[in-house]
Amino acid sequence: MAGSTHTVTNQAPPLTGYDVFAADRALTEAVERHLAAELREEAVAELSGTGRGCGAPQTQEWGAQADAHPPVLRTHDRYGRRVDEVDFHPSWHRLLGKGVSAGLTDARSRPGGHVRRAAGFVLWTQVEAGVCSPLSTTHAAVPVLRADPGLAAEWEPLLTSRVYDRGLRPARLKAGVLFGTGLTEKQGGSDLRANTTSARPLAEDGTYELTGHKWFCSAPMSDGFLVLARARGGPTCFLVPRVLADGTRNAFLIQRLKDKLGNRSNASAEVEFAGTWARRVGEEGRGTAAVAGMAEATRLDCVLGSAGLMRQAVAQAVHHCAYREAFGGKLADKPLMRNVLADLALESEAATVLGMRLAAACDAAEAGDERERALLRLAVPAAKYWVTKRCAPVVVEAAECLGGNGYVEESGMPRLVRESPLNSVWEGAGNVQALEVLRTLEREPAALNAYLTEVGAARGADHRLDAAIRGLLTELADLAAAEGRARLLAERLALVLQGALLVRYAPAEVADAFCASRLGGDGGAAFGTLPPTLDLASVVERARPVA
Repeated sequence: MAGSTHTVTNQAPPLTGYDVFAADRALTEAVERHLAAELREEAVAELSGTGRGCGAPQTQEWGAQADAHPPVLRTHDRYGRRVDEVDFHPSWHRLLGKGVSAGLTDARSRPGGHVRRAAGFVLWTQVEAGVCSPLSTTHAAVPVLRADPGLAAEWEPLLTSRVYDRGLRPARLKAGVLFGTGLTEKQGGSDLRANTTSARPLAEDGTYELTGHKWFCSAPMSDGFLVLARARGGPTCFLVPRVLADGTRNAFLIQRLKDKLGNRSNASAEVEFAGTWARRVGEEGRGTAAVAGMAEATRLDCVLGSAGLMRQAVAQAVHHCAYREAFGGKLADKPLMRNVLADLALESEAATVLGMRLAAACDAAEAGDERERALLRLAVPAAKYWVTKRCAPVVVEAAECLGGNGYVEESGMPRLVRESPLNSVWEGAGNVQALEVLRTLEREPAALNAYLTEVGAARGADHRLDAAIRGLLTELADLAAAEGRARLLAERLALVLQGALLVRYAPAEVADAFCASRLGGDGGAAFGTLPPTLDLASVVERARPVA
């Protein structure tokens, strides 16, 4: 029974029961733009099905439950035998199964697969980002295993399966598998050259015994792991199965689970290898090169994941302000709040447009387009650097749009806030990405040529973009002693590329506002400082989650 002292009014209804895909104009337009005409109808129908699933009340409840009930490590059974298993809430398994069945580990079995998967990844991140970690590492394992045709033939059909087959059993007895990774160690972190885990060859060709540890091991209940260890020839990539072919457990000793700021539904573990059986992937001494394709895929997923988090935060903010009234009118109609919402919407759309363009480049590169492959080598680390860094301030500002309600767990905004810094840290933090940008500029002229061709397609359409391109060329003319400004270079590369894409593909009001504020210097450091002469109402309306 309602209390007698008041009635509840002026509260926005929950943002639920809607098609998350159809409600996102930037995403739907990107899918239609980057897919061939004969693929669009099927892809849009499939993604709308995923979008309705993401917006369903039951699915949203599963996301909240998975976050509220973190995984629990069981190192031993009741008799003292090591089991090294991690128990997850049932909602985790439901969400992971839905993600697998939606094709989020399968980008390569059909035309336009990367674009279709990328759009689905942006959607599923908005339900619960934690489940996207094993989906991402499983997807990224495929190009690594293709270095060994035998391993690829054995594992790829299972990695790309649409069946989530939980439980630790030999891979040959499963309808689908998931992969994790074990790369970094406590003494080196991102400096993989400092790794000390050793690999001793066994009698069977290509097999080794590993001894050592991993400081961050993702998704420890996966069926297999890609691991770096030192063989006689140097750092080498290995496949470590959790269960051996005869059904016995491999030596995979989980020491503890990380107690993380966010991403709490997902398990990140410290593991020890002690006589652990492994199969070599590629040649000895080529481990860092072997995992480069995986790093490109997971880094792009960090961009897409951040785009998804920003989209959900902005959707919640715009939705709230479209209903909430204060000082005589809707919040969304107040000039200052409209400015804030429009500024946030610009950042969200720019992230989505860039992430989806890079997904399209993945499709083209796998079809043999060398220019698109070169573009990825420069654009992925630049995008990973910039988009993931923009995620946290966007989400925090969006939460503020809900006022005190946004600081309360029930709103869902605190979960987004806790998640928002993660993609900037994972798969190489900001300095790692900026230095990768610098190395690519110095060593791969084809990558810069591909980038300049891409942004050059928009030259002449906006004077602020043209000026930004000229300024960038000046910065790139002298890369001597450039390490100290590597972050600035990565930021400008990303911003110019975002501006060029928006000028080509976004509505005029979006491109105009982005170029004015991000490239033309016409705005402040905080959100909500756009020039008031811009068409901000149209920008906000475009971002409103109505479908």
